Amino acid sequence: MPSRIEQLSRPKPNLLKFPDRCSVYWLDELPTRSKNTTTAFGMRITSFTAFMQCEYVIVSIFKSCIEIVSTELTPRLEQLAQSKESSRLIEESRRSPEWMISAAALKARPSERVCSLALPRMPADGWQPERPLLATLSVAVKNAKPSPRICHLAQPKQVKTLLTYCSVDSSAHSISVPNTPSSRILQLASPKQVHAQHSLARPVSWPVPDHVLKAVASERLQKLARPKTRQALFEGYDPYRVSPAARAATASPRLLELSLPLPRKCKGQ
Repeated sequence: MPSRIEQLSRPKPNLLKFPDRCSVYWLDELPTRSKNTTTAFGMRITSFTAFMQCEYVIVSIFKSCIEIVSTELTPRLEQLAQSKESSRLIEESRRSPEWMISAAALKARPSERVCSLALPRMPADGWQPERPLLATLSVAVKNAKPSPRICHLAQPKQVKTLLTYCSVDSSAHSISVPNTPSSRILQLASPKQVHAQHSLARPVSWPVPDHVLKAVASERLQKLARPKTRQALFEGYDPYRVSPAARAATASPRLLELSLPLPRKCKGQ
């Protein structure tokens, strides 16, 4: 017998789900059809009768097709059923990439036109080959000395920046920064303190005490742990029914106060 904890761990049954019902009923004899057949059973019997009639029609059509196929073909149908013959002018494809060359092809000499077409195409007038990627430098370029103007232009450009809390000395080209920050900067630089009542996050797994493991649920807890029994919709359950206790209940002054509309939304009379 399962324990109480195993019973509570099982999922609740879905009472609103309709029971499984058969959609087709196999009968030896069809029941007599009444004039006012409005029940679901009568509709299923009618659909089953229509299905049997369609099946009979399909079988009769299939038999007629078999009779047509079994008949003898006419000479015209036999002629059309034969495969198409290939033309006599069609040559068979080469059986191998290597084939015999005739003696005339070995001794053939090309004409002047074939020789002219075999010559490579000449480049256009004014065409020059591409310049090499690394050009050769001359001796004069290797031994050249830059002028003072070129040396001045080769230096990187100095960007003027605005410095705060700094003093620039033009003679020594040195920047002096104050070493002692203000009290406000020290206050802002200090880390935020943790609250005195702050507690760290509880670990995911923690030891369970022995008295909790050996605890036994009382009768009241077992009664409260039982699921509420409720009928399904097809069994006559009415979700909109109001209990007699709810009908006879009286609202407290606080509920009446909360149920009143806001004063700013009330129109003056």
